[in-house]
Amino acid sequence: MKYQPVIGLEVHVQLLTDSKIFCGCSTKFGSEPNTQTCPVCLGLPGALPVLNKKVVEFAIKAGLSTNCSITQRSIFARKNYFYPDLPKGYQISQFENPICQRGWLDIAVDGGELKRIGITRIHMEEDAGKLVHGELSGSSDGSGVDLNRACTPLLEVVSEPDLRSSDEAVIYLKRLHQIVTWLGICDGNMEEGSFRCDANVSVMPVGSDTLGTRAEIKNINSFKFVKQAIEYEIQRQIDQIEDGGKVVQETRLFDPNSGTTRSMRSKEEAHDYRYFPDPDLVPLVISDEWVERSRQALPELPEQRRQRFMDELGLPLYDAEVLTANRALADYFEAGIAAYSNAKAVANWIMGEITRALNDSGTAIEACPITPGELAALLKLIDNGTISGKMAKIVFDEMWCSGKTPQAIVEDKGLVQLSDSNAIENIIDEIMAANAGQVNEYRGGKEKVFGFFVGQVMKASRGRANPSVVNELLLDKLRG
Repeated sequence: MKYQPVIGLEVHVQLLTDSKIFCGCSTKFGSEPNTQTCPVCLGLPGALPVLNKKVVEFAIKAGLSTNCSITQRSIFARKNYFYPDLPKGYQISQFENPICQRGWLDIAVDGGELKRIGITRIHMEEDAGKLVHGELSGSSDGSGVDLNRACTPLLEVVSEPDLRSSDEAVIYLKRLHQIVTWLGICDGNMEEGSFRCDANVSVMPVGSDTLGTRAEIKNINSFKFVKQAIEYEIQRQIDQIEDGGKVVQETRLFDPNSGTTRSMRSKEEAHDYRYFPDPDLVPLVISDEWVERSRQALPELPEQRRQRFMDELGLPLYDAEVLTANRALADYFEAGIAAYSNAKAVANWIMGEITRALNDSGTAIEACPITPGELAALLKLIDNGTISGKMAKIVFDEMWCSGKTPQAIVEDKGLVQLSDSNAIENIIDEIMAANAGQVNEYRGGKEKVFGFFVGQVMKASRGRANPSVVNELLLDKLRG
């Protein structure tokens, strides 16, 4: 029997606010344990939460960017469960009337047709603390709790169970990651937990309309692990069914070392959490004017910018996708073409030399030592014949290391391209005289020898000879 996977994702997006969702404590990552806490995030008696307005603004931006409807009157609820890193004994979240509902994102796998993935809801909530085990807790066999992260603002983005493969899940996840980082509401750091995913996975016989029992895989923190975890879980459930067993509803953890999932606990239902409206927080009312202000303040989103790069600049789809991978890269490209109008040339250099140098040095595009204007100046030197494309790469590497302008480097190193036809002709005459045998081979029909002569001329000119002039003069002289 063949089986169809059914996948839904719950993505936790940590928001880039300076303070927590219900108090003024810092959200800075990496501070000493329990140094960013107060009576509110510690859940001390009598401490009252106050909603951070920026969290609401970020939630509205996320909702509008994922085609959601913004709920005009939303409420906060207490999600009741006991865990050592949850100091209040409940989590402030949203259950009924979340701030964003009924959205969608379109994805395509391997250039195929677009598929619409529904977004059930986006709601605001606070994060829990973090358990620390072993030596990190100060005791080789003990555990501790760091509550710095407690009350950190999160958005939970819940998809419909519309995904049908691990590839679709990863593409959807990357698309969502691109949007929240593009908006500047999340840094997207998966290793630090700023963007993490729970995957709900089930299988059903192909052709069936009855969904199978799902297992939830918690807190997967890389695109690679999402793919591995889903694929393992799909096969585990199929094997269990075909062996005569039943899939049980449970929460599982993914072990990246073994590439397997393992049971963590039975899966709770909504009624297990005993949701009820938080009596310390009034309903949140969002006016039409607020929503419209947020809509007007949205930047041009990745999909829109990608389409504009193709329609207005004539870039192929691949180039447009690479250049809109993140907002800073797209901004760099646009600044480049503002100074140099050949969009394809700028794109090629960004996707080639710039990307290579960034990767080799571990540098982000925001910290690129070569400005878009300096890249444009380099390309203009190629256009006006001052340097060749090959020499430009030498100049580029020097620009990267020294911070000097391309013109200064060309002058300092004497890299001006040799285009004087008389000078190049003299070099060619000397090389042909010294290699009479190869001249005869070429004239006898062995045209591959032409590359030998080009190489010899470039070597004799120390790479400075203009290649087009070299080719033209060589052909003329070799043909006799």
